Amino acid sequence: MFGIVRPCSHRLTEGLKTEWMAHLCGLCLALRSDHGQLARVVTNYDGLIVSVLTEAQVERTTGWRRTAGPCPLRAMRTAPVAKGEGARLAAAVSLVLASAKVRDHVADRDGLLKRRPVALAARRVAASWDKAGARTGASLGFDTAVLVDAVDRQTAIEALAGPGTSLLTVTEPTETATAAAFAHTAVLADRPHNAEPLAEAGRLFGRLAHLLDAVEDQASDAASGAWNPLTATGTDLVEARRLADDAVHGIRLALREVDFVDGKLAHVLLAHELGQSVNRSFGTVSCGHGGHDDGSAHASHQPGPYGPYGTPPPGNPYAPNPGNPYAPGPGGPFGPPFGPPEPPRRRGLIAGCGVFAGLCCTCQMCCAKEYEGPWSRKKREGFCRDCDCCDVCDCCSGCGDCCSCESCCCDACDCGCN
Repeated sequence: MFGIVRPCSHRLTEGLKTEWMAHLCGLCLALRSDHGQLARVVTNYDGLIVSVLTEAQVERTTGWRRTAGPCPLRAMRTAPVAKGEGARLAAAVSLVLASAKVRDHVADRDGLLKRRPVALAARRVAASWDKAGARTGASLGFDTAVLVDAVDRQTAIEALAGPGTSLLTVTEPTETATAAAFAHTAVLADRPHNAEPLAEAGRLFGRLAHLLDAVEDQASDAASGAWNPLTATGTDLVEARRLADDAVHGIRLALREVDFVDGKLAHVLLAHELGQSVNRSFGTVSCGHGGHDDGSAHASHQPGPYGPYGTPPPGNPYAPNPGNPYAPGPGGPFGPPFGPPEPPRRRGLIAGCGVFAGLCCTCQMCCAKEYEGPWSRKKREGFCRDCDCCDVCDCCSGCGDCCSCESCCCDACDCGCN
């Protein structure tokens, strides 16, 4: 499971948590129904936003949910899941973008993909996902060629990028792809007047996803010699944080122009949880203990761009940092005595799929406090884990109903939900 929007269950009301899980499971089951069991490995947190946006724009009917059977990720419980065109569009987009990711791993010769037979099998899987996504997209009136074109242009842009190249030039293909997917939810919902603001929100969401991925991977990319947009363009983390905050702010402004029937979940995910995602990637405070922190640079209580103690220089997570007296450093009282250890190597496609299956069957993705990502090997948090992130205050849990209350945690941000 991957994606930048990973809400803590304690920041959602019970009703919104049920809806979020319904869309996540709906995406997974849409992939299985239309494309087979293997396609379920591309289920991701960000893809379900397409399903959420579609449903948020339509009137709810008696057939908008169905009951799914027991699943290991739900501790073998049944649950209501989303169905319909929104889930199928999310599945089509997820398949095409996942196929691009597979081809990128093949080109980089990651892990087992260095071996020609494995690489050949991975290419065939990617090609089948491309065709499957195109078929589903065509049945919904969505041309996935715009996604494929964006992926092809991304490779060419990265090859030409260097010091001085604008970071927004590198993120443009991702922006274009997500803008098209977001805008098509207005077509499915028969609300064409929503297409323009949703396209703007999608464009900025794509920019943010690309930025946060680059920030999180910069150190490991430097260690492995992989290409990273921040390093290649010479963009520092201060500028990356500014662009990320501006993207979050722009998404909030765009959402104000969208005509939703019931946009509570979409609002929480895109207006609030994206700020938490930025904080998580940059290592800044992302909990409500000291007041609501939404990740916006416009909030008066926002910590500095590197968090309260700062962030070590890019490429060396163990370098001493004068802004943090407790930062680890070689030879220091809290640092490794023999220098930084080797960062964990990414798993290849096949090995990652095997680990993914094991995590699913053991419910670790759902209930574990922390688990290792199947491909990236980064530490992840189970989305239904028992956490205490909002024990001190309940401002986050009220955001699902903030549009109907007089005042709430949103007083500290400019999302416009009051």
